[in-house]
This record gives sequence, C-alpha cells and structure tokens, in this order.
Amino acid sequence: ARIKEESFNEEELAAWGSDIAAALKALEKKAMRAMVIETGERADGRRADEIRPLHIVPGYLPRVHGSGLFQRGQTQALSIATLGMLNEWQRLDTIDPAEGKRYMHQYNFPPYCTGETGRMGAPKRREVGHGALAERALLPVIPSEDEFPYAIRVVSEILESNGSSSMASTCGSTLALMDAGVPIKAPVSGIAMGLIKEGDDIVILSDIQGIEDFLGDMDFKVCGTEKGITALQMDNKAKGLSTEILGRALKQAHEGRAHILKAMLAELPEPRATLRDTAPRIETIHIPVDKIRDVIGSGGKVVRGIQDETGAQIDIQEDGTIHIAAIEGPAGEAAKAMILGIVKEPEVGEIFEGEVVGIKDFGAFVKLTPGKDGLLHISRVANGRVGSVEDVLQLGDTVKVQVLEIDPKTGKISLDRLDKPEAPEGSAPAPREHRGHERHERHEGGKREGGQRDVRPGRANRTPRRRHESH
Repeated sequence: ARIKEESFNEEELAAWGSDIAAALKALEKKAMRAMVIETGERADGRRADEIRPLHIVPGYLPRVHGSGLFQRGQTQALSIATLGMLNEWQRLDTIDPAEGKRYMHQYNFPPYCTGETGRMGAPKRREVGHGALAERALLPVIPSEDEFPYAIRVVSEILESNGSSSMASTCGSTLALMDAGVPIKAPVSGIAMGLIKEGDDIVILSDIQGIEDFLGDMDFKVCGTEKGITALQMDNKAKGLSTEILGRALKQAHEGRAHILKAMLAELPEPRATLRDTAPRIETIHIPVDKIRDVIGSGGKVVRGIQDETGAQIDIQEDGTIHIAAIEGPAGEAAKAMILGIVKEPEVGEIFEGEVVGIKDFGAFVKLTPGKDGLLHISRVANGRVGSVEDVLQLGDTVKVQVLEIDPKTGKISLDRLDKPEAPEGSAPAPREHRGHERHERHEGGKREGGQRDVRPGRANRTPRRRHESH
C-alpha cells in the first residue's frame, strides 16, 4: 500500500495499474519464499512443521443426529451427520458399476467463509472435488451394512477458510460420525502439506494456509488413521518431485496427522455407545423368501398397514432381509412383532392366545398368527359334552389354546383349549338313540318287514329288499 502511494502518481497508477499489481504480487511471493528458505520462519511466524491452534467441539448442535466443530487456525468447518434407512441411499446413474452409495459426503464453501459476498448456487468443481476427497478419506472406516444398517450423510459447512478446508471437513466429519454413534473402524484425521523449493533448497511445510498454497510449490493433502493412509490428493507446481521429497512430506504429514488426531480423541475418545434420541433405531431381521409376499400383501397393503399402525419405517430386501426403523423403541418393537407374527410357523406344543374368527358345527377356528388359523374341535371347547360351539364361544372371543397336531401334508392345525370352562347346563346333545329316532321319523316310508320302521342309519326311505322269484 505504501509503495502504491509513495512511488506512483495517479496517472501512473491508472496507466500501469494491472502491471503494478502483478509486480507487487511477484515481490510478495519472492519475499515469502525467501523468508522460509533463509530463516525457516513462515508468514504467520510458525515453524515449518508447526500446526496452527486447534479448537474441537464434538456434539456442537443439540438436535441433529451427530455433529462436530473443527477449527485449525483461521479454518473452521462444522460437519453434520444424518442417519437414515438404507433405501435412502444415493442412486448413481453413471458408467460406474456401483448402483449407489450409502455413505455420502457434501461440502459447502459459501462466499462468506473467505469474507466475500456472492451467490450460493449449485455445487462447483471445488465443492464436488473437496467433498469427494473427504468422502474417500472416511469410506474405508465406515462399518458394513450388517454392522450398521444405515444410510449415512455428512454435510460439512465451511464457516471460515484460510487453507485446507477439505482437511478440516475430514476431521469434522470424523467427529460428527463418532458423535452420531457410528461405529467407525478407526478415527481419521487429515492435513495439507506444502513445499518451498528454490534450486536445491527445499522446505516442507505442515498445515499450509492460503498464502502458502497460492505462492508455494505444492498442496499435498494426506488423510488417514494411525495405522495408514486412506486418501491422497496433490496440486503440484514444482518442476519435478523426487521420491525422497515425497517420503519426507509423508513422514512429516504422519506426525502432523497424529498431533491433530490426539487432540480430537482428547475430546471424543471413541464413537458414542448409543444413538441420539433424535436418530432412528434400525433393527434388522431375516425372513424366508417365500414369506416376503405375505409381509408385503396385495399392493403393499399389509406393510403399509404395519407402518401406519406403528409409525415405523420398513425396508424389505429381495433376499428376505428386513430393516425396521423407528425414532421410538416401542414402535420398532411393535412392527417387528407384527412381521414375525406373519411369518411364524406354529409348532406342536406351542401355546397361543388367539381370536375366534370362525364357527362351524364341528368346532371353532382360532387365529394363531396373521397368516395361520387352527381348528378347535367342539369336543375340546369345554369340559363335558357341548351341543353347539356357540353355547361356549362367540366370534371375536380370545381363547388360550395349545397346538396338538399339524398335518404334514395339508398343514392343518388341531388345537386344544387350555383352562376349559364347564359345559353349560342344557347344552349337551340328545342321546344317540333319541337323535336317530328323531332324524328318521322325519322321513316317510322305509319300514322294515313286519311293519316296523327301519331306523338304521342310511336305511330311511329305502325300498325293502325282495328275494328274486324264479320263473
């Protein structure tokens, strides 16, 4: 600013404005690089391997499923994790053989994070690339579907940026996942390395800020756990990088990552043991494939009814895997019980409390499971003889029964009633002889020889047998 004011007049500034700005930028670059090479001191006074001050707050937001605030110097990222059903994964329509992904990471870089104004529109190359880098850094430690049957989305909001916001979003996302109770295999930290190379003089910088990125020779981002690297990305402006330089950079990056990871784990040592109350609880069960149709029902009627009644969400896979999600535990348990009731096969000796859903002369049908009924024979509805089932049971009654027998060919189930009541007075059927007389007297004819009516079963109304006469 002083050079512009003291060395040039208004006419010269107007005529050479762009040239003056370019020359001053070149001077700034030369001064910064010379200071690092000659004195080992960086623009903000740090040593080459020194990390800027850290500020780490897991669980920063109270109502989300998981969050983490990560600040390193003048770079600050707030990452928010959201858990959902597996069917809420992101579907991909690309040449990639993968149809979709269940772990998604988005990165937002609004103009205000660098003190500027501007529109916020669709993601640009920077947002897509930085989000992809943070996603790849964490993907190796995401638990499998069997271990953690959730779709996971993390959004990193860059609140302030002065160098390596993508690595801040990686660290913030690790905090958010752990805060959400995602059992990641290991925590991940990241750091951006820089390089100043003047001839044979080389200085590798840890945790570079904006000016060292713009005026330096390398922006080398390294992410990983304490055991290894999960993602790398490099912008290189130097002409030729030897394996010796890269080896030094990776070793120094490991030290920086370890320093950052130690600070993170001091605030949150491991994933939280339980999910937030605001997060859905997902339980996985497996049913036989031939029972999927019964659970779904005609046009999805059954599964929709379960969801409407319990408030749980149900995702049914083709292999019989069912994921049940609910914010409140009782809702998920109720949905699970209803599904298991549909697919359950009764076993001999098993006891049920079922509803009487049908009454016939020979007995009552009792609903054991949503898809299975059993027959309670009239001889087993009460202690003593009963003339009519309806003397003891009515439609809609709840009765406690035990499975006596299951026909292996037809699958029909025979039941016995537990805690049988005594047969009501006057309900017993008429004696067999009396019933036979009453039945046959209603028919005309059928008398036996000698004028007596034939009362044998099946003999009423029959023509008396005659001997054949010979001619």
